[in-house]
This record gives sequence, C-alpha cells and structure tokens, in this order.
Amino acid sequence: MQLAPRSPRLLAALLAGSGVLHFARPRPFDSIVPRSLPGSPRVWTWVSGATELGLAAAVAAPRTRRAGALAAAGFFVAVLPANVQMARDWGNRPAPLRAAAWGRLPLQVPLVAWALRAARD
Repeated sequence: MQLAPRSPRLLAALLAGSGVLHFARPRPFDSIVPRSLPGSPRVWTWVSGATELGLAAAVAAPRTRRAGALAAAGFFVAVLPANVQMARDWGNRPAPLRAAAWGRLPLQVPLVAWALRAARD
C-alpha cells in the first residue's frame, strides 16, 4: 500500500509543525498548561515543543522510527491533561470554539493509533 511508507513521514511532519509552533507562538500553549504542574507554563511549552521536535526526528528516521513512534504514542497520551485543561478553560468562549476545544479530546485516540501503526511500519 502506498500510504504506509508516507504515514510515518506525515506523522513526523505533524509533530515537527506542532513543535515549531510551540516556539513561534507559545502563548496559546502556555494557556493550556495544567496549573497543577510546577514552574512556569512557558518552560512546559518549550519542553513539550522540544519533545515534539525530537519525536519528529526520531519518527522520520527509519532506524529510530519504532522507538520514536512508541514515544510519540506515549506523548499523545501525556498531553491529554493539557487538552482537558483547554476544554475546561474555554467554557465561556463562543460555541464554535468550545466545540473545537472539546472536539480535540477524542482526536487523541487516532493520534495514538497512528503512532502505534507507524511503530509497526
């Protein structure tokens, strides 16, 4: 199937794009860092952005793809609390934004599945 070889590359591109956004436009990410985490939200934004860039590189390289994709699956699970925080915080926003925030939550499932599939490819 033609999609299989590209799927890990597309996952790597998604991770890289998100990682770059954490540095280029950090404020939206700062705002969804769970308040229960110690330290500055900006530091968590930078750490998660750097993590995504590292995962992107690992998924892109065939030699490290399996480990990188498995780590990406774990990362997608680990950031779920931030997505929950965003959905809760956006309770007073207009309905389309609230829907988008809540709609992000179930998207974690296909992201985890995608990463696990990339680990097998």
